[in-house]
Amino acid sequence: MQSLTVVLLQGDAGVAQSLVSALSQAFSSVQQVQSLDELRHRIAKHRAEVAILDIEAAPLNEIEHLSRDFSGVGIVCTHRVADEEMWTAALQAGAADVCPANDIAGIVRAALGNARGQRSAVA
Repeated sequence: MQSLTVVLLQGDAGVAQSLVSALSQAFSSVQQVQSLDELRHRIAKHRAEVAILDIEAAPLNEIEHLSRDFSGVGIVCTHRVADEEMWTAALQAGAADVCPANDIAGIVRAALGNARGQRSAVA
């Protein structure tokens, strides 16, 4: 198994717990954080391939900054409400994918797809 790291910033504790459990089966390291500053620190420290963050915890300009500052990291955004305008804006800001927060399997697939995509682009 490849050594893959994901950093997770999720506002809903129940969703976060479900994601940590599901992601732990697919990633060798799952780093759950409580703030954007901590997210940035852990991405850099652990050389994460993927960052999963709740759109409600990160304004769009922060997604742009993360995308620019960590260009090799796939950003998967989550949100509680199916808001196509917000999701489109997140993708335009640099997110690789946007998933409903309650679609745990979809989030894991998006994270894995973006981790593999980042790895093959670097290799």
